[in-house]
Amino acid sequence: MTQRAQLTVLLDRLAIDDLITGYARAVDDGDWQAYRSLFTHDGRADYRSSGGIEGPAADVSAWLEEMMRLFPVRQHLIVNRQVRIESVDGAPGDTAVLHADYVNVNPMRLDGRRDGQHVTTPNYSSGGRYTFGLRRTEAGWRVHEVVVHEKWRRASEDLVPQRG
Repeated sequence: MTQRAQLTVLLDRLAIDDLITGYARAVDDGDWQAYRSLFTHDGRADYRSSGGIEGPAADVSAWLEEMMRLFPVRQHLIVNRQVRIESVDGAPGDTAVLHADYVNVNPMRLDGRRDGQHVTTPNYSSGGRYTFGLRRTEAGWRVHEVVVHEKWRRASEDLVPQRG
């Protein structure tokens, strides 16, 4: 691989890292417009292993927007990223696959009432692995497909009274 090709791969890897970080922030912040902008026009998402749906990114985004209203506190990390950029005759190509682990480091919290008192239930922590299929577009690297492979989930039944 030439020095120019190596530089291109390095720049691609940085751009892909920014894309995946943007994905995590969009989900955690509930920025569904940003979420949709991270996908190719025909991008898809598959959250079935974690109890979600599969389909076009726009449809999944609408579903996430509705479902995530139940969880006002959410944060997850996408770590241990391993990317493989397609090689075309020794030069970087226009597709890549990224595998990365995720963990919800702060439990998602579901607000509700029990016995007439307002309570907050820290009820979901989970972890697993993402598989991202990526494509280079005129706008830069975008997600063509994301598949969630949930490996574990912890549900807590502890109820914590909320003041106020």
